[in-house]
Amino acid sequence: MAILDSTLDLQSFYPSDLKIFSVDDTEDKIIIHMHSVSTSCTCHRCGALLYRHHGSHHRTVQDLPILGKQVILDMQIYDYECDSETCKPFAPTETFDGFLNYNSRMTNRLEDFACVLAIETSCESSARIMKSMNIKISGDTVIRLLLKRYSAQPAKTCGSVIGIDDFAFKKRHTYGTIIVDEETHEPVAVLDGRDGVTLKNWLKQNKHVTAVTRDRASAYAKAVEEILPDCMQIADRFHLHQNLMTAVNKILGREVPATNDIPVTPPGKDTNSSAPEKKTGKKNRIDCG
Repeated sequence: MAILDSTLDLQSFYPSDLKIFSVDDTEDKIIIHMHSVSTSCTCHRCGALLYRHHGSHHRTVQDLPILGKQVILDMQIYDYECDSETCKPFAPTETFDGFLNYNSRMTNRLEDFACVLAIETSCESSARIMKSMNIKISGDTVIRLLLKRYSAQPAKTCGSVIGIDDFAFKKRHTYGTIIVDEETHEPVAVLDGRDGVTLKNWLKQNKHVTAVTRDRASAYAKAVEEILPDCMQIADRFHLHQNLMTAVNKILGREVPATNDIPVTPPGKDTNSSAPEKKTGKKNRIDCG
């Protein structure tokens, strides 16, 4: 009967240029001591392939947990010299083909997990869930991770027709502006504020826009007219309906009395009787009692 080999090769979960030379296992933490053996690095600024070591430094990085224990990578990694004119006083550090970020205290796979969990729940909820998994993180850190990844995304391109509207980050406190491509119905930009200042800056970079669908906000109208004077501005369907209902209510208010008196017949009185009806209205001393 063959004996099953249940030995787990821990090195297979990490880049080949990061060699493990010792592991400390405590009650709630696993510390993996590693050393870089790389011979080259790609500069994250200019993209050049570097071969000359500038020095080394020590870094402590948090990784995904193992069996509910916090995992700390205690690493000694190299800095490289970049000969590019734009990066000459700068010594980039190695990232091991995307395993690390050049200035992060978490592995990229742990950042991916935190961001996915935050999108599915919320930043504070994801932080509480990860703390129960022995991952040291806060809600503010999750927010910073999401903002960093959002700013690193390439700017989306849009067609010649866009839709503009405002929304609330926090009602009655902080507002923003969202721009949607009318052809794909996908958001292409989220701007701070709704006073039109950030919209003007965005329109200066997208002067190919020929038509804008917007609400009745005068700030958006002035911004579009100032930057793109030949652009067609279209009131969206919701606000057209709102304008129609406002006009109808004004006409009804002028033509139809605000209050109509409804005659009230006292109980037990024959409505067909020819006797003169007593006027209805506010009680007086005669009608009382």
